[in-house]
Amino acid sequence: MSAEREGESAMISFADHWIGYAALAVFLAAYILVIVEESLHLRKSKPVMVAAGVIWVLTAIAYASQQQSHLVAEILRHNLLEYAELMLFLLSAMTFINTMAERNIFGALRTGLVSLGLSLRAVFWLTGMLAFFISPVADNLTTALVMGAVVMAMGAGNGRFISVACINVVVAANAGGAFSPFGDITTLMVWQKGVVHVGDFLSLFIPSLINWLVPAALMSLTIPYEKPSSRTESVQVKHGGYVVVMLFLITIAGTVFLHHVLEVPPFLGMMTGLGILKSYGYFIRRKELNKWTEAPAFDGSVNLGVEFKPAVKPFDVFISMKRVEWDTLMFFYGIMLCVGGLGALGYLAALSDVLYKDLGATPANILVGILSAVVDNIPVMFAVLSMNPDMSLGQWLLVTMTAGVGGSLLSIGSAAGVALMGQARGIYTFSAHLKWIWAIALGYAASIAVHLTMNGALFGG
Repeated sequence: MSAEREGESAMISFADHWIGYAALAVFLAAYILVIVEESLHLRKSKPVMVAAGVIWVLTAIAYASQQQSHLVAEILRHNLLEYAELMLFLLSAMTFINTMAERNIFGALRTGLVSLGLSLRAVFWLTGMLAFFISPVADNLTTALVMGAVVMAMGAGNGRFISVACINVVVAANAGGAFSPFGDITTLMVWQKGVVHVGDFLSLFIPSLINWLVPAALMSLTIPYEKPSSRTESVQVKHGGYVVVMLFLITIAGTVFLHHVLEVPPFLGMMTGLGILKSYGYFIRRKELNKWTEAPAFDGSVNLGVEFKPAVKPFDVFISMKRVEWDTLMFFYGIMLCVGGLGALGYLAALSDVLYKDLGATPANILVGILSAVVDNIPVMFAVLSMNPDMSLGQWLLVTMTAGVGGSLLSIGSAAGVALMGQARGIYTFSAHLKWIWAIALGYAASIAVHLTMNGALFGG
């Protein structure tokens, strides 16, 4: 940490220089393109990757003018190392999730829930509760999509129910992800940085639960007790599906153990688990190859030259890796390097002074959560971690929670909300979510109050 501090103190401020203004303009222009992604159909990773390159070229020019070119390479490599650790962790986690989806784990869960014959209000509470407790292990985006599919299957034809239930799922998934290092990208970043340890996240369990329960209780009053008439086909878990789930849980436990006891970076445990998954995938593939025939016999009823493709191909773990959200991973690359470049130009130090010295830690951390509803919480949290303000554990937990749950205030404030808007297009919308912002804001305020009260000892003197 001392070497990092020395590197930060060696940075030169160009916040009032034309190069600094140009870099800031490039970042804002790129982020505007990210915000209007749905309108332009331009993948969000593209503008930020270009912006990252431009910002670091400008940074290099600025430092070269002060005969400090060597510092740019050092700062850039430090930023790249942080991104590489995050990317490798997410690559392995996403591959596990995609493999479980391919083995029909989530499909079987969905059909099992639909077949219970519950009332709409019971479905509302059950999907919210499952979203809250699954998202700490699986990420909040995957959890929201699975629970969203259940909501749409159970509430088919009832747009009002689907809309409110989707809001509930988004709030629950984001809240559940806030008390686990695996539940959200922001909590993962905080854990990997070392400012909050695994056991400390559990202090956020009750505040996070309150964050979901307050708006859920208010929204549930509009849900009827009637039973829907929904039908869905039965889905069977494919061979090895439950073993993959077991391997995922063992990988997470092993990662936490290695990091806590031996201080090994988390990505190593996850990548080792990925290696084990790929090795097990070899045996799944061998078993399925024995049952697989490439093409049916030609019976003369079709034209010659037609290529036959099997309805179900044997398992291939590299297909799960290919389906990883590469646009998201490249977006993180662009954002982290953009923010790192602006930090090297002196903007993060200036912002840290305004937020954490002028406003104070508590108001600043509450504001960070509100800001994350408009701006993606990834750059917001990375900026806070890059500022590295001198805060107590209680304050670090506060900003971890607010950055995670603050995105629930608006439908565009979290990946879970954006994904469900696409899944329930035209039913769960920005305006539908906005109607309940008052209830979500009450939950946001209540969770902060509970954290300040329950965990007051963690804030120090």
